[in-house]
Amino acid sequence: MSNDVRIHDNIRQSAEEHPFAQYVRILGKGKKGSRSFTYEEALDAMTMALNGEVEDIQLGAFLMLIRVKEETPEELAGFVRAVKNALAAPAHINADIDWSSYAGKRRHLPWFVYSAYLVASMGYRVFMHGVSGHTNNRIYTETIIDKLGLAKAENWSKCESALNEGNFCYMPLQAISPRLADLIDLRNTLGLRSPVHSLSRLINPLDSEHVIQGVFHPPYLPLHQEAAQLLDYSSCITLKGEGGEIERNPDNDCTTFNLLNGELNQETWPKLFGKRHVKPSELSFEDMVSLWRGKTDDEYGIAAVVSTAAIALKQIEKDISQEKALEKAQKAWDDREKDRF
Repeated sequence: MSNDVRIHDNIRQSAEEHPFAQYVRILGKGKKGSRSFTYEEALDAMTMALNGEVEDIQLGAFLMLIRVKEETPEELAGFVRAVKNALAAPAHINADIDWSSYAGKRRHLPWFVYSAYLVASMGYRVFMHGVSGHTNNRIYTETIIDKLGLAKAENWSKCESALNEGNFCYMPLQAISPRLADLIDLRNTLGLRSPVHSLSRLINPLDSEHVIQGVFHPPYLPLHQEAAQLLDYSSCITLKGEGGEIERNPDNDCTTFNLLNGELNQETWPKLFGKRHVKPSELSFEDMVSLWRGKTDDEYGIAAVVSTAAIALKQIEKDISQEKALEKAQKAWDDREKDRF
C-alpha cells in the first residue's frame, strides 16, 4: 500500500464522527441551534456515558452543557432510567421509603439522620443512599452513619440483612453504581456539580413505594416532581431541604412538591417558631450525640428531627393529618432509646 493511500485512509478514519458527538451537538449548537434532549435521547446518552462509550472530553462537555442549560423533566427522567436499567439490585429486597443524601451539611448538623432512624423505629424500612467527600467543609451522611454505628452495607446481601434486622440501611453510591459514583467525583475536576448530583436523588434502587428527596434550589422542586411522574413513581415528595438534604428547617414554612398515584400537588407545613434561630458557630458530632441522650437541649435540632420525620411519616401513612404526623413523630422522639448512641 502506498503512502498516499495510507494517508487517505487515516484522514477518512479520523473524519468518522463518534456516535456520542450527536448528543454534544444537540446541546451545544449555539443559542438558536441547540435544544434539550427528548426522553429517549437522554436515556441513550446517559446509557453510553455509563457504559464508557464516550471520550473523556465528550463526557466533560456533555455534563457541563447540561449544567449550564439546566435539565428538563424529560432529560432528568431519561438519565435516571438509564441508571436504573444498569442497576443490579435484587428484586426481592424491599424498603418502604427511599431516602437519598447527596448534598452534605455545613450550616446545621445533619439532624435528618435521626429523622430517618425515628421512621425506622416506627416499623418502616428505610433505605438511605448517598456519597461523601466531594465538596470541602461539609459533613456528609456516611461519616455520621459510621460514627453512630448505624447499619451500612457495601453489598446487597448485607443491605437485606440490615433492613431485616433493624429497618434501616445506608448504602454508598459506590456500592450501588461505581460508574455513577465516578461521575459525581468529577466535581473536583470540572469545578462544578453536574446533573449526576440531581439524578442520583431519584434512582430509587430498590423501587421503594415512597421516595423522598431534598433539593437546595427552588426551581428544582417542580423539576424533580415532574421527573418522578415520568418515571411512574407512585409516591414522591420533594422539599427544599436545609443544605439540600432531606431536612426541614422548622424556622420556615415548608412546601412539599408531591406526587401520589400520578397526581401532582403541593402541601405547605407552617413554620414552628415565630423567631428564627441563630445557626451554631461550629458543628460538633458530640452535640448530636448529647442531644439524643437527653443531656442537652436544642430547640431547633429537636424540631428539625421531629418535623422531618413527620413529613416522611405522612407520606407513608397517606391519610393522617400534619398534626397527627407531628404527634406520632414527637412520641417516637420522646420514647427513643437514649443509650442507643
